[in-house]
Amino acid sequence: MAELTEIESKLFTAHDFRLENGQTLPVLELAYETYGTPNAAKDNGILVVHGYTSSHHAAGKNAAGKQGRGVPEGSAGWFDGLIGPGKAVDTTKFFVVSVNALGSAHGSSGPNTIDPKTKKPYGPTFPEISLRDMVASQKLLVDSLSLKSLVAVIGPSMGGFQSFQWAASFPGFMKGIAASVTAPKAPGRLGGLEGLQKRLAGDPNWNGGWYYENGGIPGVLEQIRYETLLNYGATEADAKVAAKSWAKIYDGHSLVTLRRAIDGFDITKQYDALKKTKVLYVISKTDKLFDLTDCAQHALDMRKAGVDLTYVEMPSDKGHMASHADAAMWAPMLSAFVKSL
Repeated sequence: MAELTEIESKLFTAHDFRLENGQTLPVLELAYETYGTPNAAKDNGILVVHGYTSSHHAAGKNAAGKQGRGVPEGSAGWFDGLIGPGKAVDTTKFFVVSVNALGSAHGSSGPNTIDPKTKKPYGPTFPEISLRDMVASQKLLVDSLSLKSLVAVIGPSMGGFQSFQWAASFPGFMKGIAASVTAPKAPGRLGGLEGLQKRLAGDPNWNGGWYYENGGIPGVLEQIRYETLLNYGATEADAKVAAKSWAKIYDGHSLVTLRRAIDGFDITKQYDALKKTKVLYVISKTDKLFDLTDCAQHALDMRKAGVDLTYVEMPSDKGHMASHADAAMWAPMLSAFVKSL
């Protein structure tokens, strides 16, 4: 099977992007990658959205030096098992756009990007954003690519939140969403935002949140990431290695910005809007973040509301990482779902 190579990270720019809280970002930038080619009708687009601290590098391998901010050179994308020629999301048929979320630390506008007013990183002054803001910014990117509609929006974890939010914000613009290891509202077991802020501020380099010229805060970031990966289902050895490399490139304020957005996410009162979109909802039986009973109830509620929903419980032992770590387990279902659209 042919693989995707020579992938380049690109940058979409817009101006005066108004946020839900009334503030305006003078410059909006979204880092993204594309795989495949748009057809003449511009209706074969699929949008891929990522989890909490991940990047827009979802598939293939980047061209030398063309990877996004904080993406290791030569690394395969996190959904590489599902996206590519002949794979579940077949890039010989679909034009796939993978976008870095607003507020993330991998090249899109966020706390570690430059505030045009001060010419320094936004840091703790980056405005509060919502899942609706993330999706509204992505709609601008999709429009800029002249895509008249989307076949699907696909994503795990926070990417699942974004997928559900797309269906609620732009009913019928996409034919389907495939949301994995996620839910239509944030679960209560993610841990407190205040506790996260307190831990970050406890790093000796914190400097009131202005740590960018102060050596950063890799010590506390590494510890947080290590604990998070263990909770996701990683082994101690894997978690240790991944946490050390991740802590060198991620941003503490992005953790807070995205967590705040996640905590405010809930589309359970908007199921009427979801009736215009087919839903593939895939969860992992061993996921510690998204309880099996809660997820099954969400699926039942959506069906009762008239949503065309396919619900799958993966018998994976990979916990919250199941949808990419055990990609082969649900690839046939994703392939059939996308084809049905």
